Amino acid sequence: MISINRLVKKYDSVLAVDELNLEIPSGELFGFIGPNGAGKTTTIKLLVGLLKPSSGTICIDGIDLEQDPIRVKKIIGYIPDRPFLYNKLTGWEYLEFVAGMYSLDLNAVRDRAEKYFTLFDLQDFADELIEGYSHGMRQKLIIAGALFHNPKLIIVDEPLVGLDPKGARQVKQLFQDLCENGTTIFMSTHSLGVAEAMCHRVGIIQKGKMIALGTVEQLRSQAEHQHGDLEAVFLKLTNQGNDGLQEQ
Repeated sequence: MISINRLVKKYDSVLAVDELNLEIPSGELFGFIGPNGAGKTTTIKLLVGLLKPSSGTICIDGIDLEQDPIRVKKIIGYIPDRPFLYNKLTGWEYLEFVAGMYSLDLNAVRDRAEKYFTLFDLQDFADELIEGYSHGMRQKLIIAGALFHNPKLIIVDEPLVGLDPKGARQVKQLFQDLCENGTTIFMSTHSLGVAEAMCHRVGIIQKGKMIALGTVEQLRSQAEHQHGDLEAVFLKLTNQGNDGLQEQ
């Protein structure tokens, strides 16, 4: 579903993404983790077409993103870490707006909207202006909008930010169900426990380079830390062990 070949992004003298190579098959829930400033968000913005690479290629479902960006964006759902919503729309109006962007059959829109309003306990707020939504409600609405056109690929940056425990559990279960039905999810998160529990594979990026890639068991082997959780493995592989923590 995702094929990244020698991807590079430079900002003047700063190399944010450095020769990144990655293959992700359909139906995989892939975790993308790294220290602050490692290049995670830049990579995501490249994947969804918000940034152009300095060099290298990105193919989504066999389509070159640079050559046919509109076709690629039709099959992607994007959940950013800092979502933007139109405050003067109601929840219903926002999902109708999303449906219009993707030229969805309006006859199916109401049923689909009701499905997500019910799933995320937003049915009592569907006709309320978004400006009155809490942060968690906004996050749920953004997720509903990203899934509204049944994308083949979901790219998400910190999906559980602002969600209460019930909402977080709903989203985690939803993502797992989607992957079981063939949807691919590329998820960047600082919640290493979430990544360990949910992801089929995890990639660790540091200073723009992929320094480790594999299942949690494979990462443990690379870190020579057979009994550690993902947090311990991550700290070992990124050289942020006890000494680094004490310095902070």
